[in-house]
Amino acid sequence: MLSVDPTDPTPIYAQLERAIRAEIAAGRLRSGDRLPTVRQLAVELRINANTVAKVYSELERGGVLTTQRGVGTFVREPNDAHFPKPNARERERKLLQLTDRLLADAHAAGLGIDDIIRHLESRRTHERE
Repeated sequence: MLSVDPTDPTPIYAQLERAIRAEIAAGRLRSGDRLPTVRQLAVELRINANTVAKVYSELERGGVLTTQRGVGTFVREPNDAHFPKPNARERERKLLQLTDRLLADAHAAGLGIDDIIRHLESRRTHERE
């Protein structure tokens, strides 16, 4: 499910945050789903527990997760206050930024736009099954 790559130059906390957000976006983590405890995830990923705690805390502040003392950390139900719908111009600007970054990273890895499209199509098909 969640993973980080110690050889990736991206900081571990950023990789973990991105991985959690990706799992939610893909529907593999849904509202109400319980995440592993900080210790469990740290052991599973072989990373420092403080890193996991930092990511959980940041995502909680961002309205993505919620923590119930003694119970656990859960994916939060999205609401308009934390997840405002961008207007068409803002949506296009964000998509442009994301795709530019993705294409640059892919190029650096020796991959092209066709590789990305094939992979995304495959993921979409797999997620629907």
